[in-house]
Amino acid sequence: MSEIHAEHAIISGRVQGVWYRAWTRKAALKIGLKGWVRNRTDGTVEAVFCGTGEQITEMLKRCQKGPPLARVQAIHHTETEIPELQDFELRSTA
Repeated sequence: MSEIHAEHAIISGRVQGVWYRAWTRKAALKIGLKGWVRNRTDGTVEAVFCGTGEQITEMLKRCQKGPPLARVQAIHHTETEIPELQDFELRSTA
């Protein structure tokens, strides 16, 4: 079994008002990830993805494209502590 870890990501570009959070949750659940996603007041989207390295790599690839109306400019991600979550959550704007 592959080791579980977590990545904290900040996604910038045209990522708010284009259903990016809902799309992210749906894609993460399809891949089998746990974690969360939320909008930030600076116009970016923030997420934590928890799963195997392969799952997280696949999710980051998908996030680069995003939903049809999104225009992703950059994704900055770093390893983080594994959150204690049972699902993939939509969180309020921070």
